[in-house]
Amino acid sequence: MTKDTPSIFVTTVDVSVKDKLLQGLISQGFEIAKIPYAFFSAKKKGVSCTFYESGKLTVQGKDMAPFIEFFLEPEILGNFSFSHPDANLDLTPRLGGDESGKGDFFGPLVVACVYGNEKTIPELVKIKAKDSKTLTDETAIKISKEIQRIAPYKIIRIFPEKYNSLYEGFSNLNSLLAWAHAAALSTLHQETGCPLAIVDQFANESVLLSALRKKEADLVLKQRHRAEEDVVVASASILARAAFLEGLKTLSEEYKINLPKGASKLTIQAGKKLKAQYGDEGLRKTAKLHFKTYEAL
Repeated sequence: MTKDTPSIFVTTVDVSVKDKLLQGLISQGFEIAKIPYAFFSAKKKGVSCTFYESGKLTVQGKDMAPFIEFFLEPEILGNFSFSHPDANLDLTPRLGGDESGKGDFFGPLVVACVYGNEKTIPELVKIKAKDSKTLTDETAIKISKEIQRIAPYKIIRIFPEKYNSLYEGFSNLNSLLAWAHAAALSTLHQETGCPLAIVDQFANESVLLSALRKKEADLVLKQRHRAEEDVVVASASILARAAFLEGLKTLSEEYKINLPKGASKLTIQAGKKLKAQYGDEGLRKTAKLHFKTYEAL
């Protein structure tokens, strides 16, 4: 395997193929074993695979690439997503939107939008743009720079002082999020002319649709859970997270206090320290005051 080849391949297969798969493995010299929750596990030098009762099939080992490419894909899977990942890639031009910072007491709220098309989507796949929650902070920041080089994008970063003022007007986080998403989507829609947008669903669909109507954005909007599985939405999630991390770092340096992510005991400790040095004004400029963490302070 090359350094770019994954160490394990996981896919879902119709359980009706189990006999065909089993016979194919036996004919290739695999040793078959029965393990809990699986139809069987098979192993030979360099390759092992397990077919679970749920339909999940896992393959691993240093020789798994030729096994998948020359047997599993043509004989069992009927697609070539492993050996030729771009072959089944959806190249439909679309906008992807996601946010970061909404669950963090300190730091900004960030919404990002990315435009992908037949040229840029393969490039986003190539740089391994995926759900930012699966990446380290350092990797997210690194890949975000590549995304900004590859594709048109829009980032809206709302620091706490502005966030708290806006929240007083909206009195609802989802309405504030919808406003920010609509601003990013409508701006990139105007710049690219792309009529389709996919966003990770964070509220009732009508909330974002209403915000877009106010922007007079003529978009076909698809909202769905786990939208970060789409590479364009994943790219937006990376941009949003990187911008959040950079904003949190800026505030930490300005106030000379390490402001942690999230809303934990460490957050309360940092909040107490910040309040002791800078008072409520310091909190207003660094934290989201409607959080219960603020009440704890």
